[in-house]
Amino acid sequence: MGDRITIAMSVGDINGIGLEVILKSMRHPQMLKLCTPVLYGSGKVVAYHKNILSEIDYPIHNCQSVDQIRTDHLNIVNIWPDAVNIELGKATQISGQAALDSLDAAVTDLKAKKVDALVTAPISKHAMRLAGFPHVGHTEYLTQTDGASGALMLMVSREMKMGLVTAHIPLKAVSDQIHKELITKRIGQMERALKRDFSHTRPTLAVLGLNPHAGDDGLIGTEDQELVRPAIVEAKKAGSLVMGPFSADGFFGSGQYRKFDGILAMYHDQGLIPFKALSFGDGVNYSAGLSFVRTSPDHGTAFAIAGKNEADEGSMIQAIFRAVDIVRARRQAE
Repeated sequence: MGDRITIAMSVGDINGIGLEVILKSMRHPQMLKLCTPVLYGSGKVVAYHKNILSEIDYPIHNCQSVDQIRTDHLNIVNIWPDAVNIELGKATQISGQAALDSLDAAVTDLKAKKVDALVTAPISKHAMRLAGFPHVGHTEYLTQTDGASGALMLMVSREMKMGLVTAHIPLKAVSDQIHKELITKRIGQMERALKRDFSHTRPTLAVLGLNPHAGDDGLIGTEDQELVRPAIVEAKKAGSLVMGPFSADGFFGSGQYRKFDGILAMYHDQGLIPFKALSFGDGVNYSAGLSFVRTSPDHGTAFAIAGKNEADEGSMIQAIFRAVDIVRARRQAE
């Protein structure tokens, strides 16, 4: 490491579009000037996906460890000794194992501080389960790996920064998971991330209500009166610039979201539906509250278009650039 920022990248599901968008993103004229990308996988698998694309004329360097990487290259750290069977558009045990091996290798070097940040390509949760992956997704895996008490899933775009109180859980379980202490914790995590990682000196936060119309004074559920509002009041007393609970439909329909530095939604779809409707292709998933920096694009494996050279690399480019920006912001804060 040093002044130049080194970005570790996991390949995601090799049967999806992850490697395609990684290879396409390297064509950005500023990419190899801003960072040194290190992809954990296989030169053979990269070559397979490279042959599907066109105009891949930047330098690629194959090596066996991160200690052998070169600047101004896309570096491939070969972690698979044998050829890997690729079945484009399918979630398989092999693709899940490849994604898991890549992720483990990248995180090992990240924790050893041999790289500065991690960008993860999309995985198939089904394929990961076939490979024995015990977690719901990247965020949960990285939280446990880091020894953290629970990372905040924070979606970031030019339009907004959207945090989630609960993330990958069934909708029927949300109300049981929501409690005042968790909301208070998420407000604090988001405020710290906005200050440390995004350089907001006094960030303003909006908190969405759990129920329609934020409970409508208890007529549509009492959680917003009994859990959400007390957490907001407590955060205000501690000095946070936080407001709510807001009714989610009116909050986005009126454009009120533009007035805040960060927004905290109660559950996955409440936050991600408006986020992706307004920011798809530009959005980045950031795991706030970890000791290291991790981002990913805001899309999935897109098996339906894998291998067709139709995937848009915009979100992957933003994920890499955002990781670079956050590393720089943390260095400045320190």
